[in-house]
Amino acid sequence: MCRMTTSVFAGLLGLWAGTAPAAGMSADIGLGISYQPREPSGSRYQTVPVPYFDLDWGNISLGTDDGLTWSALEHNGLSAGPYLNYLPGRTANGSLQGLPDVPDRAEAGAFIQYAPADFWRLYAQLGRAVGGPREQSGVLGKVGGELGYPLGAGVIGSSGLVARFADARQTQAFFGVDEPAAAASGIRPYKAGAGFQNVTLTQSLHIPLAPNWSLLTSASWVHLVGSTANSSIVRQTGEVNQAQVQAAISYTFD
Repeated sequence: MCRMTTSVFAGLLGLWAGTAPAAGMSADIGLGISYQPREPSGSRYQTVPVPYFDLDWGNISLGTDDGLTWSALEHNGLSAGPYLNYLPGRTANGSLQGLPDVPDRAEAGAFIQYAPADFWRLYAQLGRAVGGPREQSGVLGKVGGELGYPLGAGVIGSSGLVARFADARQTQAFFGVDEPAAAASGIRPYKAGAGFQNVTLTQSLHIPLAPNWSLLTSASWVHLVGSTANSSIVRQTGEVNQAQVQAAISYTFD
């Protein structure tokens, strides 16, 4: 639900505002808190304040999960186009001391989505990490689906399942350990490979509080798979099964 930092949100919001077409706008904006892993191997957790936003202006959208998207093609529930999103990095301290840092970067690519109704969708994304050292910037993407349903008293639930994948370069950046890093960190050398990285199951609730005000909650279970699950970083300091819990208060602008 809430992924972006405030500075990244401001930058993407400026880009969205500069490119949005003249059309009716709808928006949900708020602030929340998230308890989440500090980096993909799950070596430690953190509680952080995060913005929440879901803005639509014609065929331009800006959201906490999908970033900035432009539905350049739309037909009978099928849409496709480019996207730009925030890709968090890693600060290698604590139990990861001695491993290289991975800087925050942008993720740019294309998406395709099938959503014939408001309450469900299937989607896929394929992009590349942009910025930072070349050896830490590879290809990545995801495939998933989401289903929404009423629970009574105005409460809306939704369940989502997504699988993320990456090439060997992108996976190595977070889960690989070369010989110099192994000597500095004490973590066994490991060469990560391409493929699926994790599967994430998310359960969310949208609870009305007052006119235009809502409470949004979500709980996610992340299961590392393949090369990432076998990483020496995960085996020695991280977790194959991870959790994330978020809550936010949002205001709807009609």
